[in-house]
Amino acid sequence: MFIGISALTLDGKGRMTVPARYRDMLHEQACGRLTLTKSPEGCLLLFGDAQWQEFRAKVAALPMAAQGWKRIYLGHATETEIDASGRVLVPPELRMAARIERDVDLIGMGSHFEVWDRATHQQREAQVIAAGMPDAVRDIVI
Repeated sequence: MFIGISALTLDGKGRMTVPARYRDMLHEQACGRLTLTKSPEGCLLLFGDAQWQEFRAKVAALPMAAQGWKRIYLGHATETEIDASGRVLVPPELRMAARIERDVDLIGMGSHFEVWDRATHQQREAQVIAAGMPDAVRDIVI
């Protein structure tokens, strides 16, 4: 399970270094094979191979009425690998889609990661907090 947040910086070629605490797990679970795709939330989704296969199957099974969503998730998907230095290339098209330039937040979401432009993530998080805690969340928070 992937949890926590890591503040990262893309290098000049658009690569981010996967934190060591996740790298070993991703090598073990996915042999370093990853998939990045666009999210309508304004970030990117990063999956290990097995988690991507599960997600991809669910998206592919959506009805024709959801064809646009299939296109967002599957059409923008890019397979990548963790290189020998522990880095993952974030393709220019996906960087542009998520408005990622240099500073990113990698957020563990359980089965996958979200990759956010740091300023966008901070702004979104402030909006969530300002909106107040919904009852569904309040009921589980101690």
